[in-house]
Amino acid sequence: MPRFSAFLAGILFTLAAGISFAVQDSLGKHLTTLVPLIQLLWGRYFIQTLIMAGTLGATRGTSFLKTSHPFLQLLRGACLLTATSLMYAGLSYVPLADATSVLFFAPILVTVFSVVFLHERIGIHRIAAVVAGFLGMLVVLRPGLDSIEPALFLVVGAAVFNAAYLMLTRRLAGRDDSASTMFNTTAPGAVLLTFLVIPVWETPSPSVLALMVAIGCVGSIGHALLVRGFSFAPASLLSPFLYIQVLAASILTVVVFGDPLRWTTALGAAILVASGLYIWWRENR
Repeated sequence: MPRFSAFLAGILFTLAAGISFAVQDSLGKHLTTLVPLIQLLWGRYFIQTLIMAGTLGATRGTSFLKTSHPFLQLLRGACLLTATSLMYAGLSYVPLADATSVLFFAPILVTVFSVVFLHERIGIHRIAAVVAGFLGMLVVLRPGLDSIEPALFLVVGAAVFNAAYLMLTRRLAGRDDSASTMFNTTAPGAVLLTFLVIPVWETPSPSVLALMVAIGCVGSIGHALLVRGFSFAPASLLSPFLYIQVLAASILTVVVFGDPLRWTTALGAAILVASGLYIWWRENR
């Protein structure tokens, strides 16, 4: 019974994290109409880094500032920054539900990357799931049904770099201190964006500034919820529940932004989720 209670707590925290990430992306989509992209990224990364540094400093001292693999940490942070930049650039033009669905092609790409770069062997079942996931992404892109929105290819690029980020996260697990990995998720990007934002800085109104702070806070809350959830049960068991983000994004795209939820988006998202869940199931057998 205690084990089931812990697993249930992990599920609830993971679901809350997925919803937080959907809210964060909806804030990002709204902010793309109010501030330059670089300034939006800076707000998210700078605030999230401040919160992370304060939290880790209070609990770990200064040990989180040390890393045994600085190159891998920088490469991992660069991949996430590139993925985030492409995602928000795409959100300027495409519905939130479409972008979120395509972004969840990343877990399927991780399987492909594990074969190409880590020389892992996969069977016919996972190959079929990868092919199905690719077809699901094509359904969301809607080739042949109407004109493809070119901005969706920015999100495809975001999925590729997000998959690389996930691969590097897996590689660093157990090799470097987890606190250092958490801090370096956004810290290098925050430093770089601080220099890049100066030439394009536009003084925001109080309401816009509040939204910029909010997007960093929501991101920090989402990651904290995820870490808390994984403390109750293994990540391999809880990861599928992050697909709640696709459902939350579908609701937000209709309720908040008034975008129609196309049947192709719903079908493609369902195929992507099913493919990702099947790959997860095969890996945990």
